[in-house]
Amino acid sequence: MSHDLFEAAKAAMAKAYAPYSKFPVGAALRTEDGRVFTGANIEVASYPEGWCAETTALGHYIMAGGGRITEIAVFAERTAKCSPCGGCRQRLAEFCRPETKLYLCDSGGVVETVTMGDMLPYGFQGDMLK
Repeated sequence: MSHDLFEAAKAAMAKAYAPYSKFPVGAALRTEDGRVFTGANIEVASYPEGWCAETTALGHYIMAGGGRITEIAVFAERTAKCSPCGGCRQRLAEFCRPETKLYLCDSGGVVETVTMGDMLPYGFQGDMLK
């Protein structure tokens, strides 16, 4: 099932608005009930303000009611195995478990699968704030 998530991230990347960095990125999230949410990075003239593809996908996911995220794919055609930035790793971790799969892709598809726990082993967790 990872290839369809890659395809969704690739399609999202095509909608990116990246006139300043020229670095379009797409992301796709799948919830345990099979829904897929996508997003692309969006830049603004007050560069580097704007937001990442993962943040856009999370916005769509939250607005649709959320759920447990089980898989994530990230794709950028200009670099193989583009991973979420540090801020997006923390944002994603808010809605994932450490075992959530993260697919790192190149133009042909998934080239490496890691977990969110691998990517953010010491991230902040909501229960720390209670």
